[in-house]
Amino acid sequence: MAAVLELVAGSYEQVAFGYRVKTEEREWTSKANFTHHAHTASISAVAASERFVVTGSKDETIQLYDMKKRVEHGALLHHDGTINCLEFYGSSHLLSGGEDGLLCVWSTKKWECLKSIRAHKGPVTSLSVHPSGKLALTVGTDKTLRTWNLINGRSAFIKNIKQNAHIVRWSPDGDKYVVVVNDKVDVYNLETASVIATITNPKRISSVKFLNNSILAVAGDDEIVRLCDTGKEKWVCEFKAHETRVKAVDSFIMEDYCVMVTASNDGFIKMWKLHLKEELESPTLLVEVNTSARLTCLAVWKPSALQQIAEEPAAEATTSEELARELLKTKRVRIATEEVILEDESKPKKKKKAGGKSSEK
Repeated sequence: MAAVLELVAGSYEQVAFGYRVKTEEREWTSKANFTHHAHTASISAVAASERFVVTGSKDETIQLYDMKKRVEHGALLHHDGTINCLEFYGSSHLLSGGEDGLLCVWSTKKWECLKSIRAHKGPVTSLSVHPSGKLALTVGTDKTLRTWNLINGRSAFIKNIKQNAHIVRWSPDGDKYVVVVNDKVDVYNLETASVIATITNPKRISSVKFLNNSILAVAGDDEIVRLCDTGKEKWVCEFKAHETRVKAVDSFIMEDYCVMVTASNDGFIKMWKLHLKEELESPTLLVEVNTSARLTCLAVWKPSALQQIAEEPAAEATTSEELARELLKTKRVRIATEEVILEDESKPKKKKKAGGKSSEK
């Protein structure tokens, strides 16, 4: 059965591109749907939910697009500096991280900033929401990895890492996560919060994406996409995806196979078909589009029929044990106690220093 989805990419040229893709059984087809010049600087991040697409830019704004009504939906103005990362959880909330060190939680109903957290002492470089929607990870230029309890918006755990990481991603099952520093991927076990594998890419890494709970797609400063088995700690497949460096990778599951999407500085967005079986073969090209722009980021907008994760109501957990139980119920993931040590809310909050900048505007 054919479905319709949309590829959305941002560019150095300040333009967001949208391409509608029809997934016919024999041949997939693509058609340019929109080009939108909403930003005044290069686009640095893009994310998609069931209804909205958002783009973040070096112009300090987050632009909103309503994909159901096909209209521009306004802009979010809260960050000072570049918007480095955006991610939805469910269709109810959006997280944003910026050069100003803030992690912001937005409600998608009224597009209010529900929480503005001073997450890092330098820029927030990457964020990732746990599949349960109850925890988030952030990394920044202060050489820390931080875990956040999204139920109460508080810091749950801080881990010092020796270098500035620029990517963090949960696995689909939520039992592990990866942290990327330059050309190196560290795989962490959630239960112990310790590194269980380290993979080194030949080039600096620009994007990673879990295709399933063990296979990680890695793109870097060359035209090759490499697939790694994080459990076996080895490369299992690689292929030439573009003519120049690959900037972004996304994926989704379609029937019995995986669709990988890549975007490059060469201007092309490509969709690849890959069967995730024991012996991985090089993927086959499904469709490609040429934007004639230098692409920076990528997201796939899928209508509700193709959404993979059903939304669940967030539980009002107030202790580490309750949070662990909730995660265990939804994803069968055991949480290490130290991962969810919450701040004691009975202690008086420290007063802000005079002249200190408030996180709320």
